[in-house]
Amino acid sequence: MTTTNEIADKIASEHNLTKAQAKTIVESVFSQIVEAAKAGAETSIPSFGKFKVKDTPEREGRNPATGATIKIAAAKKLAFMPGKALKDALNG
Repeated sequence: MTTTNEIADKIASEHNLTKAQAKTIVESVFSQIVEAAKAGAETSIPSFGKFKVKDTPEREGRNPATGATIKIAAAKKLAFMPGKALKDALNG
């Protein structure tokens, strides 16, 4: 697993920044993706992929402990669709 701090450390060393500066940049990127998602907008990062908000409808499920049928409320989820370059890098 890679953490935000590890990503920031790599950016800091590659771009002659302090770790704090790099972490601020990384957190800002993630924050912008979250803000776009809250507004219902898609975030597209060329050669990487797209973050898109999807609606999931209300559905029935089962309580695993009791087996009782329950309603699961409709919700929004953030989906990531990798771009072609990322797919190729993973499978090439």
